[in-house]
Amino acid sequence: MPELEKAIFGAGCFWCVEAVFERLPGVQSVVAGYAGGTKAKPTYEEVCSGETGHAEVAQITFDPSKITYEKLLEWFWHAHDPTTLNRQGSDVGTQYRSAIFYHDEKQKEKAEKSRSEAQKDFTDKIVTEIQPLMEFFEAENYHQDYFKNNPNAPYCAFIIKPKLKKLKLD
Repeated sequence: MPELEKAIFGAGCFWCVEAVFERLPGVQSVVAGYAGGTKAKPTYEEVCSGETGHAEVAQITFDPSKITYEKLLEWFWHAHDPTTLNRQGSDVGTQYRSAIFYHDEKQKEKAEKSRSEAQKDFTDKIVTEIQPLMEFFEAENYHQDYFKNNPNAPYCAFIIKPKLKKLKLD
């Protein structure tokens, strides 16, 4: 059995992030959740209030022999706009910020290097936070596999489906 690793990315709504990363070969699972805040076990409503400091994130469990952390980072930069502060499209608030939560110094170094390399692809400055993961809190069950379970919901139809098509993941 291969040794699996984890990556945690915030790139707007966690439904979108989950839908992108679960389609990549080598990704074993994607869990929607919260990270980067001050409250233990926050609820979705608390995170949406902006008062907990958490970002909506996806915890990606992957097999590094099939997909590397660096390759996940490449997908991260293309899956959202890392130059917009505290928003992705019409989703606005600190919970939608662009963030990478690293597990160790190796991930930190790779994330920082990747951010520098990705900057050449953007006119505006990348505002993505890179910070240590203090704690990950799994989101409520109804957020898990949201796109898979609700492909015709308005948000999925108008936001996620076009994103997957643009990334050639549909």
